[in-house]
Amino acid sequence: MTVRARMARQPEWRRVLGRTVRHGDRPFSLLVVLAALGALALVAAIGYELWRNSALARAAYGWQFLWSTTWDPVFQQFGALPFILGTLQTSLLALLLAVPVSLGIAIFLSELAPAWLRAPLGFLVELLAAVPSVIYGLWGLYVLIPTIVHPAATLLNRGLGFLPLFAGPIYGPSRLAASLILAIMIMPTISAVSRDVFRAIPQSQREASLALGATQWETIWRVLIPYGLSGILGAVILGLGRALGETMAVTMVIGNNLDLTPSLLHPGYTMSSIIVNEFTEATYDLYLHALIEIGLILFVLTLLLNLLARLLVWSVGRRVPQEVRA
Repeated sequence: MTVRARMARQPEWRRVLGRTVRHGDRPFSLLVVLAALGALALVAAIGYELWRNSALARAAYGWQFLWSTTWDPVFQQFGALPFILGTLQTSLLALLLAVPVSLGIAIFLSELAPAWLRAPLGFLVELLAAVPSVIYGLWGLYVLIPTIVHPAATLLNRGLGFLPLFAGPIYGPSRLAASLILAIMIMPTISAVSRDVFRAIPQSQREASLALGATQWETIWRVLIPYGLSGILGAVILGLGRALGETMAVTMVIGNNLDLTPSLLHPGYTMSSIIVNEFTEATYDLYLHALIEIGLILFVLTLLLNLLARLLVWSVGRRVPQEVRA
């Protein structure tokens, strides 16, 4: 009996199952779809649990919780504005400090470094991303603050003390210290991803630019950076995500004080640091729900910033190739 005759005598469901298993396209597609749905379900589950377990705080304070500046567990008064501002202030300053240095490291590793130095230096940069955050916190507390932050704060206060950002007395643990430690922590991520972006740019782009008489600097600045701009923005997004959610290192160097002044030289709080500091001290339900609502705000803020950044990457990715080709 031929193979075709045996297949014709089999039930229809067995023939369909055999074709599906033999080709493998449908099982693989199903697994990929399930994996994608699983990731979405995980994000939705986290958001749901944060929403459900912050019900008392939302019922008690409503939208006022977002702009209230009072945080007094004794009198059951809670507001998240100091922590939101502290998180945004430290994260954005860290990004401002880290991006130029990270981009310089990536350019050096991909375009300028000699071959014998490229591999070990790249390994050391990536190794910095694997250092635990508590180690960064200890180093920041005992090395960064006394040797860099305090002298820098003194100079900034003397020269620019008339500005609100650098006004007031000088402390060791401060928002400036938290921003610097965050900049150091996100630098390896941004530089490593940006280096891979530069390496992925076709060699023909470099050769065409050099053949037209451009210098190496002009090739990097006018060709490579615009060509890989969408990927560089993606690296910045990863760095921003880590800066927003970083907990232990920031908690150890920021001072953990409800100081509402905009000065970078003063201690402060972030959303992550208030949760880790006071979660075990939440002795009644409203207190606990207020802390969880801060976690919900951080969760939503991270999602919104990543969504806006992804839209920016998408728009740049559509525009840049045409500009480079022109």
